[in-house]
Amino acid sequence: MDKPFNFEIIHQSKKSRARVGRIHTPHGIIDTPAFVAVGTNAAIKAVDSKVLDDLDLQLMFCNTYHLMIQPGTSCIRQAGGLHSFMNRTKPIITDSGGFQVFSLAYGSVYDELKSRGTKKYDNAIIRTNEEGVLFRSYRDGSPIMLTPESSVIAQKDLGADIIIPLDELPPYHIDHDALKKSLERTHRWEERSLAEHQRNPQQQAMYAVIHGGIAPDLRKQSAAYLTALPFDGFAIGGSLGKEHQQMYSMLFGLMPHMPDHAPRHLLGIGDLKTIEPIITLGIDTFDSSYPTRCARHGLIFTHTGPHKITQAVNKERLTPLEPGCTCYTCTHYTAAYLHHLFKAHELAGYTLATIHNLHFMGQLTQKYRDLILQEVI
Repeated sequence: MDKPFNFEIIHQSKKSRARVGRIHTPHGIIDTPAFVAVGTNAAIKAVDSKVLDDLDLQLMFCNTYHLMIQPGTSCIRQAGGLHSFMNRTKPIITDSGGFQVFSLAYGSVYDELKSRGTKKYDNAIIRTNEEGVLFRSYRDGSPIMLTPESSVIAQKDLGADIIIPLDELPPYHIDHDALKKSLERTHRWEERSLAEHQRNPQQQAMYAVIHGGIAPDLRKQSAAYLTALPFDGFAIGGSLGKEHQQMYSMLFGLMPHMPDHAPRHLLGIGDLKTIEPIITLGIDTFDSSYPTRCARHGLIFTHTGPHKITQAVNKERLTPLEPGCTCYTCTHYTAAYLHHLFKAHELAGYTLATIHNLHFMGQLTQKYRDLILQEVI
């Protein structure tokens, strides 16, 4: 490929909006649809980069906000960027840091619906204005200013293959007029981010983030504004609704307004029951910490559904976690051994369960690519 970043469609389903494609990056190819594992602090919890190389996970998500605070992006730049720092050879995507800043202040949709908020971080945001957002470090309370330009400069230090412009994440419970004002600010921030990125592309691609909550008119407006700018791909962010059906309805209305020539990434979604619906709606990549978080809680993914390894039935089950699974864990250890590790609170159990769940996600997305090629979905 002449360009360091390129997206090609291999096959478009005739039954749905699902498609099989390839994203070409400086650090390798991403076959889509693809699950993207989240390594918040430049690491998948309990698993190192060399182990990840053996898994079928071609793209990894790292969080700019956390890396700005610890160890600092200048340290990572001096190390040669994230790939060198964490010894990863495959592609990386980083976010702007905005999601973490605003979610610390507002909490999740679940927190809002339960009227809980995030009291520990009530003063996380000092102020938000046209310049950017001034917030307090969760480590020591020191003020940090995050602007569209500083977010991009930080991501230049990190050197990821795909970077994200700064956006504002309003709470779920917000009226339409306030959401529209937030959207317009986000558009201005994203355009400033793009201008900063274009000063020094550094072989990186930048994805815009489509916003608008669950309001169809605002999602359409956001798509029209951002797809007219020279972004390399498009992420879908902001509030996705309080239930799955709201998200599916939003995507159903949004996708006709998304260009076919660019990859589409859904931010923060990856629980098992949503994967087939979002793929058939036209999503190419999606990230989530759900599979690795489940693994650390002993919830093992299988083709018959998640299975709790600490259940008594596993105590003397001297067979793999899942018959026929070819992952490192299943080819070397039994369910009884994993059961023992979790009961004994041995950290090796977290590692082995994580390897299995990530392998499962890689195999699952390969299955969906095959089904699309076969015109099953």
